[in-house]
Amino acid sequence: MIKRSFFTLTHPRLNYDLVEPDPKEPESIPIPSNLILLLNEPIDSTKEALIKKGDTVKKGEKLRLYTESREYTISPVAGTIGAIDIYSDDFGNTSTYLVIKNDQSQTTGTDSITYDLKDDIASADEYLRTLPGAPPLKILASNDIKINTIVITCADTDLLSTTNQYIALKFLDQIKEGAQLLKRMTRVAKLCVTVPENMNIQGGFDTIQVFKTSMEYPSNLPAMVLKDHLNMVLPAGKTPEDLGVCFMTAEAVISLVKAYKTKSAGFEKILTIIGKQGTSYRVKATIGTPLRKIFNAFSIHVNEQDRIVIGGPMKGFATYTPHHPVQPDMDTVIIQDRDIIPELSDNPCVNCGKCIRICPANIPVNILVRYLEADQYDEAADKYDLESCIECGLCAYVCTARIPIYQYIRLGKHELFKLRADA
Repeated sequence: MIKRSFFTLTHPRLNYDLVEPDPKEPESIPIPSNLILLLNEPIDSTKEALIKKGDTVKKGEKLRLYTESREYTISPVAGTIGAIDIYSDDFGNTSTYLVIKNDQSQTTGTDSITYDLKDDIASADEYLRTLPGAPPLKILASNDIKINTIVITCADTDLLSTTNQYIALKFLDQIKEGAQLLKRMTRVAKLCVTVPENMNIQGGFDTIQVFKTSMEYPSNLPAMVLKDHLNMVLPAGKTPEDLGVCFMTAEAVISLVKAYKTKSAGFEKILTIIGKQGTSYRVKATIGTPLRKIFNAFSIHVNEQDRIVIGGPMKGFATYTPHHPVQPDMDTVIIQDRDIIPELSDNPCVNCGKCIRICPANIPVNILVRYLEADQYDEAADKYDLESCIECGLCAYVCTARIPIYQYIRLGKHELFKLRADA
C-alpha cells in the first residue's frame, strides 16, 4: 500500500469563496407539481413491493420498497405516486426513483406526519436520514462503527459554494443547540466545528472545539481537517469513520434540531446556484424539486450540450438532464454554457510534473494515470497509491494535457472496489 509521506509541502493556489457579511435570504422556489425522490435500493421484480404507482402518500410518510428494506425516503408532500422506475448514477449503479404528484389542494397548511422521536441515535436513524444536509445517521447508529469525534462543518468543502457558511451565520444558536442534541443522542465525547478563518461569527461555540480552517483549497476536505486539526493521517483506502471521526454539515445539524422540535421531517434545502455568467444565487427548494424549476425561476435557459454540474468545480459531477432532483446533500449546482466548457482530451501525459507538485497526498499522479487508462486498477493501488488520493481534483485542474485525471481516479477506485468484492 502507501509507501510515501502522505502530505507534501506544496500548497494549492485556489481560495474558497467567503459568504457576504450580511447575506440576503434565499430565494424560495415554489413546490412543483411533480417531485422526484431517489431511493438507494434497486428494484427487485421477484419481490412484492410495498408501494406502487397510483398509491396515495401523506406528507412526511416513510416510503420503502420492500418489507425487509433498510433504505427509505420521505415524501415531502401529500399526493400520489406517479411513477416508480430505475435510476442509474454516474458509475452505472442502479437504484430507484419515485415521482410524487403533488396534491396542490393539500400543499398549503398540510401538516406532516409526526414521529415518535427519542433522544437516541437509533430513533433519529429510523426517521430522519433524508433531512436537508443528509445527516450521517446510518453511520452514527451502526454497531459496527465506533465514532468518538463528530466534526460539524460550517466551512464549505468546494469552491464557489457558501451554503454552509450562510447557515452558520444565520443559525448559530441552532447549531449550538444541535451540538448538545448530538451529545445526548450519540454519547460521543468530542465535538468540533470547522469555521473559515476569515469568517466573522459572533458569540463563539461555547465548549465546542473550533477549528479555524484556511481559505486555501483544499483545507476544508475531511482528510485535510484530520491532518491539520486532529493530527491524524488518513490511511490508504480508509475513511474518516474508520478513524472514529464523523463529519456532519451545519445544515444537517439545524435540520435535526428542527425535526426534534416539531417531531417531523423538514424538506427545504438551501443551495448555491452558479449561472452561466458566474452569477451566484442562493435558493431554498423542496427536496425532490427538478433543477429545471430552479433554472426557470432565474431565467437560466439550458441548451442542448450545456453542462450541469452537481457540486463544486473541483469535486462535482455532471448530469445531462435538467430534471435531476434536489437532493439532501446537494449544496451547489453549476451551469456551464456549451461554448465555454473546458475541453478534455485523450492526449498522453507530457510529464510536466504539475500534478505531482500540487498533489496534497504526494502521489505520483503522472504514473498512476497511465495505469488507470490501461484499466490496471490493482497495480494502480499497490504500486502507485490510488487509494491514498483524497479526491481534491487539483491534478485535473493543472493538467497541461487536459487529461480528466480526477474522473479516472474516481472510476479507478470504483472498479477496484468491484474487483475486490467479486474476489
